[in-house]
Amino acid sequence: MSVAARIRARREQRRATAIHDVYSHLYDVQIGAGFTRTIPGPGTVSGKGLQHFNLYSYDFELSRYFSQRLGVTADARGAYGTSFLGNNQYNQLHPAISQYSGMIGPTYRFMLQPRYSISGRVLGGIVYGNFSGDTDGFGTKLLGLYPDGIAASVSASVPFEFNLTPNVGLRASPEYRVTTFGSTTQTGWGATGGIVYRFGKQ
Repeated sequence: MSVAARIRARREQRRATAIHDVYSHLYDVQIGAGFTRTIPGPGTVSGKGLQHFNLYSYDFELSRYFSQRLGVTADARGAYGTSFLGNNQYNQLHPAISQYSGMIGPTYRFMLQPRYSISGRVLGGIVYGNFSGDTDGFGTKLLGLYPDGIAASVSASVPFEFNLTPNVGLRASPEYRVTTFGSTTQTGWGATGGIVYRFGKQ
């Protein structure tokens, strides 16, 4: 074997060892925050549609990996925001809205590097929406908001992860979110991000 070939072999071995050190953990936990762009309701009684607004959330994720690439992720988050209804006869302009969701689904790392990874993830579950809590007793129907209740929730995201150490990383996950409040479909873009801690060996 030539000198150049031996150097390449040692370099590849070091790279494989570094990848193994990072991605052979059984579990990782993310604690962070995020936002989702969504709509608060079908529209006002006058027929005017409501504007999209941002829900800002805390986010907790726990992943269990069965190989360096394939795992299952559980996600819990609480989201809060203030919508804008426009001028109305009830003088309710900026009601606060909150949502609480739990989802689970597969995660697959399709690019592995010692310093970073890129994954694909699809989660599904339920979300509880509180739309009436800040409406001064007028409720949701008069204001064109969705009714309080439980709906389906689906998230498709592409997590980007930068590794600070084999056990600690930073993750940012652009996502496309779907919910089904009011027997209709709400869609919107968003993102989550935070610090990741990995533990346990496969």
